Parts: sequence; structure tokens; C-alpha cells
Amino acid sequence: MKDIVFVISVHVKPGCEAELLRLVTPVLDAMRHEASFINAVLHQDPEDPTRFMLYETWADLDDVTQVQMHRDYRQPFWARLPALLREDRQVQIWQPLRGDFRFSQVSAKSGA
Repeated sequence: MKDIVFVISVHVKPGCEAELLRLVTPVLDAMRHEASFINAVLHQDPEDPTRFMLYETWADLDDVTQVQMHRDYRQPFWARLPALLREDRQVQIWQPLRGDFRFSQVSAKSGA
């Protein structure tokens, strides 16, 4: 099977941004060690800090839906998420066709 991408949009209640980050950080840290994991990028809307977008690439859709989503390390996140949400999270599944990446020492935050 080809790689699969999930684009997840989350809109939290004002004041819940830090808690969302506290809950999602250990999930991201743990899932990077999963065999079918390829990459993940967490984004925050610069104009609305209560909006987040997570872009995840995995090698196996069945593994994600049947195994990864049920991992113990995800449970605190799943349990608390409904109370943080301003609206239902949006999940889209995409099939990547091409990837172009540039890896450098320069951080995006540095403005360079």
C-alpha cells in the first residue's frame, strides 16, 4: 500500500491552547517510534492561536486505524480532547503524489 496522509484540524476553546500542546506532545514523541510512521508536522494558525492543524504521513492505513489510534499513549489525549474542542475536529485523508523537501540548519522561526 502507498503512504497515506492525515490532515487533522482542531479548533480549541480560548485558553486551551497550552493544554492541547501539553497533551499532544507526548503522543507525537511516542508515535515517531512506530514502524509505520513517516512524519508529522504540527501547525498553529498565526491569526487564530486556537486553531491547530496536524499533518501526519503513515505507511499503512490499516495499521493507523486498527492499531495506532488505540495505543495506550494516546488515551490521555483522547479522554481530554472533547472538553477542549470549540467544534468537532476535522480529519481528511490524502494520497501523496510527490514530496519535495529541503533540510537545513536554519530554523523557520529565525526568519531566514
